[in-house]
Amino acid sequence: MKIMAVDYGDARTGLAVCDRTEFLASPIGTLNERNAQLLAMQIAHLAQEYEVGEIIVGLPVNMNGSEGPRAAKCRAFADMLNQLADVPVNMWDERSTTVTAHQILNQTNVRGKDRKAVVDTVAATVILEGYLEYRRKKSQQK
Repeated sequence: MKIMAVDYGDARTGLAVCDRTEFLASPIGTLNERNAQLLAMQIAHLAQEYEVGEIIVGLPVNMNGSEGPRAAKCRAFADMLNQLADVPVNMWDERSTTVTAHQILNQTNVRGKDRKAVVDTVAATVILEGYLEYRRKKSQQK
């Protein structure tokens, strides 16, 4: 099943999708939309276009496991997206994904404006890779 990951942000939102075998997570771009309703509509449309069976929205949990105002905002966005999309929308702990995305960009020497343009998409890809790994481990336990 194809799965889409969303790294929701106030100004930029990164997106990634995996292949049908759930093996390869690929970045598909960044949406620059500040209106949450319009953004949710765009993502619902892209989910249909990419024929995904599930959408994962990153949940920014604090390192101690608590949820702050940003997590509440992401949950509200996921609820809005769930009403618009024809597929299930679930949350996934995105702790440290932005840090990991910056490390990846450091290794590939992406700097300046280029970095700002892709960091959210890389973060969405990292979120999706974590979720896919979870699904693989879960299926092996059966």
